[in-house]
Amino acid sequence: MDLKLLAVMSVLAVATYVPFAQAKPISMMERCWCRSTVNTVPQRNIRELKFLHTPNCPFQVIAKLKNHKEVCINPETKWLQQYLKNALNKMKKAKQTN
Repeated sequence: MDLKLLAVMSVLAVATYVPFAQAKPISMMERCWCRSTVNTVPQRNIRELKFLHTPNCPFQVIAKLKNHKEVCINPETKWLQQYLKNALNKMKKAKQTN
């Protein structure tokens, strides 16, 4: 599956999951998944991207790697910003053709 499409699907999955996240105990809601982030991850090693946005934490990007490890990526890295911009443009084009 195309990594961009997977990222868009992940964003949509997170967006639809938000109401259930509010039902968690307060102690679970206050914890941020990403306590530290990395700026460099070889893109060829990324299998999946997850995007998390919770009320008490900043926007978080979690990369699941091919070796089954998970790392938090700084959401302000240039390649990730370009990746998200391209994914959004691709979604807009797909909507226009339908």
